[in-house]
Amino acid sequence: MTATRTPAGLPRARALGIPLDGAPGQHNAITDVPGVQVGYTTLVEGESVRTGVTAILPRGRDGVADPCAAGWCSLNGNGEMTGTAWVEETGSLALPIGITNTHAIGTVHRGLIDWVVRNRPELAREWLLPVVGETWDGYLNDINGAHVRTTHAAAAVDAARSGPVEEGSVGGGTGMNCYAFKGGSGTASRVVEHGADRYAVGAFVQANFGARRELVVAGVPVGKQLLADNPMEESDWLARPGAGSVIVVVGTDAPLLPGQCTALARRVPMGLARTGTTGSHFSGDLFLAFSTANRGALTSTMAPGGPDYEQLRFVPWGRMDPFYEAVVQATEEAVLNAQTANADMTGRDGHRTPALPHDHLTNLLRNSGLRLVDR
Repeated sequence: MTATRTPAGLPRARALGIPLDGAPGQHNAITDVPGVQVGYTTLVEGESVRTGVTAILPRGRDGVADPCAAGWCSLNGNGEMTGTAWVEETGSLALPIGITNTHAIGTVHRGLIDWVVRNRPELAREWLLPVVGETWDGYLNDINGAHVRTTHAAAAVDAARSGPVEEGSVGGGTGMNCYAFKGGSGTASRVVEHGADRYAVGAFVQANFGARRELVVAGVPVGKQLLADNPMEESDWLARPGAGSVIVVVGTDAPLLPGQCTALARRVPMGLARTGTTGSHFSGDLFLAFSTANRGALTSTMAPGGPDYEQLRFVPWGRMDPFYEAVVQATEEAVLNAQTANADMTGRDGHRTPALPHDHLTNLLRNSGLRLVDR
């Protein structure tokens, strides 16, 4: 049975009976893609530190430097994802992926390099251009303080595991908000049947976007009816409703070309749109997708003696639609999981973000005529 709670026992969207499309994998997480590992460093210190680092390893620690086909895209560029110029140039990704807060992106970049230097020194003889994405947690976190250190990025890589994934206020998502409720880290997956084969498509989100009035759950517009308690949008806070950002990482074990990975990344906004967002100008929305198939291809070493040619096996372009559908469905559910597996948080300067109110939400869904699923 698909997991309805996180390892810490927090309820995911399905625990509330929210009906969602598609067939999830065993863990309903990006780690349903064989070999993928996720790790966190979570920093909750004193009254003002609410941040952290997330690490995603496409082939696990043992597979660092073994390239994956990869592609990326941007819905709105008010954000940063390092290393994407090289991903676009080569169509490949070989290092751990980091996600953190906006002002710690350089620190995490350096920390991932430090991890490689320490654990795979032979790789550090060449250039290292890790992918690191960010969203802004300055409402709850002292974002200008040097609280995230290089060692935290390395610790997130060392903590990465396969299997069930914790969600909510953990890792890079610790201080994030989504639709003016507590947001953060979320994940989901779908199983795609292709001929005689079954493949996993997983999405991981760091959700920090959306205005409360926009929120849609399972097709029901609920945002305007949820909570008068909305301190983030109803105070004199500097950000406009909808400001923030979202980073989404999509992984699959289906054999894909780099251009097909880019095509997967381009479907992420459709999953986000299912949750209601219209894409604020002040939200940096950046997406990366990778395929763990075709192991041993897409090498980019300068060392002599490499292969004269490489080959890629791939799904025909005309049969990509089920994979696009899986991205949309997994992205939608990952956002909802980031919200439901959460709790109220108070942080910097006494700023408070309420958690999505489960009982109120499910009552609204029932009253709309939506049939909730018994769990």
